[in-house]
Amino acid sequence: MLIGIDVGGTHTDGVCMRDGRVEAMVKVPTDHDNLLATISEALHSILKDCTGAQIRTINLSTTLSTNAIVTGRTEKVGMFVIPGPGIDARSYALGDQYHILSGCTDHRGAVSAKARVEFVKPLAAKCREEDIRVYGVVGKFCTRNPEQELAISGALAPQADFISQGHRVSEALNFGRRISTAYYNSAVWRTFNNFANALEQSVRNLNLQSDINIVKADGGTMPIRLAREIPVQSIFSGPAASVMGILSTVPVSEDALILDIGGTTTDIAVLLNGIPLLERDGISIGEHQTLVRALKVESIGIGGDSFICSRGGHLQVGPDRHGPCMAAGGPSPALMDAMNILGYASFGDRERSARGIKEVAMAQGLSARECAEQAVDLAMTLLKKKVDAFLAAINARPVYTIQEILEDRMVKPKSILLIGGPAEAMVPLLEQKFSLPAIAPQFSQVANAIGACLTRPTQSLVLTADTSRGRFTVPGLGIHKTVKRTYTLEEAVHDATTLLRSELDRQGIPAEDGDIQVIEADAFNMVEGHYTIGRNIRVRCQMRPGVITTLAS
Repeated sequence: MLIGIDVGGTHTDGVCMRDGRVEAMVKVPTDHDNLLATISEALHSILKDCTGAQIRTINLSTTLSTNAIVTGRTEKVGMFVIPGPGIDARSYALGDQYHILSGCTDHRGAVSAKARVEFVKPLAAKCREEDIRVYGVVGKFCTRNPEQELAISGALAPQADFISQGHRVSEALNFGRRISTAYYNSAVWRTFNNFANALEQSVRNLNLQSDINIVKADGGTMPIRLAREIPVQSIFSGPAASVMGILSTVPVSEDALILDIGGTTTDIAVLLNGIPLLERDGISIGEHQTLVRALKVESIGIGGDSFICSRGGHLQVGPDRHGPCMAAGGPSPALMDAMNILGYASFGDRERSARGIKEVAMAQGLSARECAEQAVDLAMTLLKKKVDAFLAAINARPVYTIQEILEDRMVKPKSILLIGGPAEAMVPLLEQKFSLPAIAPQFSQVANAIGACLTRPTQSLVLTADTSRGRFTVPGLGIHKTVKRTYTLEEAVHDATTLLRSELDRQGIPAEDGDIQVIEADAFNMVEGHYTIGRNIRVRCQMRPGVITTLAS
């Protein structure tokens, strides 16, 4: 049996599943000041209907890291970067303690100038004076040789609780993005690990002997032990769970629009021929680009609990949320209250909905029904505008899916797939506004939790080879060995995929033919004088995100 839990902005959903069938489901309010209590409540409720001894895996999608960044509750980070010549590292600065060190590792991984460890000590002292306990160390091209990062990390270790090293947070090349990734990884490290400690204790208290996995932004999962080291990968795991929830519950083979409608926000995603789109290079956090691979999702401030008010003589819906809608006992009228009045929903106390909307209607000089109609139409219009902009941005550049790159393919949704609490009530509204068929699948109200439950683990691997130096490296597996000068790109692709399959086997992750995909495979000649002295080869492959099964009919 499997448990999936999705911690949303308004509600936390949970399901227990066996052989693709939902055995138990629960929806509880999310307490952002005590997420652990929220998750424990969900687990307790699920265990009333499921036997704990039979539960082998708990998959969790959490807003914890995202919320910490959005609300500015992250920890101060001391950053130490080694750019080498030809780059202005100041343009990537993050935090008050951002230090640029001398030293250079070239594109082949050769150290041409060592970073002076003795210069780190006075800079480290400044960080210590500000009680900074977490750090990031990033060197350009240190994914090909981490020697410099390891040396600087060693100098910082006596005063550090945790250090994010560039070659560990991502094996991809991009110095600026790797700096941002390392920074945010350390910034949320303590928050995530405190949560992980309490979560594991809660699971033990319930006498569950289950593996715990965290949903990643790319739609896969990672073991909690790995999430402790790279918590930045859990950013945007909630939207990823919603996409995987659709893949778990609806058979789709065409272009489709996904709308995950919550109480506070709506997450927008698309499928191309039934396959999720990907932010290939990595997500942006504010103005800073990272190397966190993620499914392509955008959030807007429209949900079932979006606040309705009259402001400056104009009707306004969202983006604020003043608690639940009035039908659910909340203090202020919201979108779901307007839908109650119009008969699209029959939720909670409809008399309270009428009272709340009537107050706004009086300020607008309208009847309650007219006010509700205008509020609902305004919400749908805002949603349509955001969706159109989202699709236009996607179609303005090459399309990347989790399987392949499609240079000239335009995304043209043929249907709308809705999940979330208000999904079923919004089907007719969205069909009218978008002129497309809309579908709310079975268990749409807990589809995110189903997606978290059925999402399979993913793993990636990067292999680099420098045949002129006889060096073969797989940083993620700690493999460093010699290679012949005649070593080819084709051999590298074979070795990379074989090593990844072996690692997946070691972790007990089943992989079928086609599940391991090569994301990058490049080789270029290295010339000295007038002669080719070898080749620089780089291969990146990964387990394709997907679900272990679909909802049984």
